[in-house]
Amino acid sequence: MLTEERQQRILKLLEEQSAITVTELTEFLDASESTIRRDLNALHKMGKLVKVHGGATSVENNMASIEYDMTTKAGIAMTEKKKIAQYAASLIEKDDFVFIDAGSTTEWMIDFINEPAEFVTNGLNHARKLSKKGYRVHVLGGEYKMSTEAIIGVEALRSLELYHFTKAFMGVNGISLKCGYSTPDTQEAYVKRAVIKRAREAFILADHSKFNLISRVTFSALGDAQIITDQKPEENYEEYTVVKEV
Repeated sequence: MLTEERQQRILKLLEEQSAITVTELTEFLDASESTIRRDLNALHKMGKLVKVHGGATSVENNMASIEYDMTTKAGIAMTEKKKIAQYAASLIEKDDFVFIDAGSTTEWMIDFINEPAEFVTNGLNHARKLSKKGYRVHVLGGEYKMSTEAIIGVEALRSLELYHFTKAFMGVNGISLKCGYSTPDTQEAYVKRAVIKRAREAFILADHSKFNLISRVTFSALGDAQIITDQKPEENYEEYTVVKEV
């Protein structure tokens, strides 16, 4: 059986049952375990399935559909988030005009910022913390979303039309070779997309658990921003963008 035909049959099986093991595939396709693992690696890199221990799952089965509130988010991967935040903060230079997205990792950034810069944010708690540190900060107008403590909506998009950022630091729910950067909420996605388009440099702050996840709404392609993470994934995301491991 040709490689392409075998891989198409693997994808067809995943359409039917969402998950499959290497052992099952060796039996179904009459192929060696090493051949099947090579196929899974290749399909995973192409974003057509998600390779897991002992087998694979369909991309659709690897959805990041749950959106936690800020209190819950703050307690997840705290050590990793602080490392990412500290490195991100070190990128801010004197006189930068910076957008800081609402989110738990971006909020940690504020503790590490030392340069005299000016800020715009859609996170109310972010604005409060920046102001307490003595920074000049602008807050987007619009609708307040309680679960993520973010300002969203049409008014927020109109506010963004005024600005041109030297740097933007963004949160994310899922990063995928197939679907780029994604988030559960359409309104937040619009804001994130608008910010990235108006930034000279954009950075996605994401711990390693965000890779190979797809949330409901894509807000940007991989090449639109650089990624700062605590651990690079096995897949070659660097083919599409800069990935900095801290």
